[in-house]
Amino acid sequence: MNAIDQLISKIKEKNNPTVIGLDPKYDQLPNCIKEKYEKTPEGVAKAILEFNQTLVDNICDIIPAAKVQIAFYEMLGLPGMQAFYETCKYAKQKGMIVMADAKRGDIGSTAEGYSSAFIGKTKIEDSLYGNDNIDFVTVNPYLGIDGVKPFIEDCKKYHKGIFILVKTSNPSSGELQDLKLENGRTIYETVGNLVENWGAELVGENGYSSVAAVVGATYPEQLNQLRTQMPHTFFLIPGYGAQGGKAEDIALGFDQNGLGGIINASRSLMCAYKSDRWKEQFSDQEFGKATRAEAIRMRDELTGAIQK
Repeated sequence: MNAIDQLISKIKEKNNPTVIGLDPKYDQLPNCIKEKYEKTPEGVAKAILEFNQTLVDNICDIIPAAKVQIAFYEMLGLPGMQAFYETCKYAKQKGMIVMADAKRGDIGSTAEGYSSAFIGKTKIEDSLYGNDNIDFVTVNPYLGIDGVKPFIEDCKKYHKGIFILVKTSNPSSGELQDLKLENGRTIYETVGNLVENWGAELVGENGYSSVAAVVGATYPEQLNQLRTQMPHTFFLIPGYGAQGGKAEDIALGFDQNGLGGIINASRSLMCAYKSDRWKEQFSDQEFGKATRAEAIRMRDELTGAIQK
């Protein structure tokens, strides 16, 4: 079974097309975690790992996947990277699909190195070493096929997947992605066509390719357009919750069978214990329970909108 079929199988099993983004900053952690560790990179990394593991414990039976944004770990140096890999390992052990949000993109041997680090293998003499705890990685396509092909080859070899940036959720994405070319198409439409073609050899049993795309919820018109334009491309859809994406808008990224995408939420899930909706019901020490409650609410809201 290829990577996207594994992800879709998990989504069907949980009846929940959502992924929790584990992108923690130190100031987002509850005091009950922060007070246990030293205020050093080593201590903060340990605090973040405990925070992540508690969240995973509380949602792994209802959320099918975790997306771990590497920047929040890299900033802590070696201890942070240890926390990144331990977080991926823990989520995988709990049965979740794991996405590394690294947005890598380069050419030649450098692209091969990036791909080997996340979804491929590194050969040392006669042995191969790789990270079996990561199923997908995000990829920046703006160097063209030279920067993407090594990832696609590793997807084929090791049954992994990639999410390629097509139309991102950030406010300034249109500065580049919405520019029109001489043929009248925008850059994001052109990239979308490329991604659809690049993934043709990796289409699985559900009709979607393991060469997938990132398409933001904050631009529903474009999301709807790309769903039609890219019928075999699965979408990772950021922008729900804190960034303003609404359930009825996000539903436009799904097909008539209720498939075709997975919706990311980071802050709204991680920081649920601070939100007006849950802070009176759950204490700081119950932050995991607050995240679970918000995950269930989010699941029900989104599945209701998608079914409509």
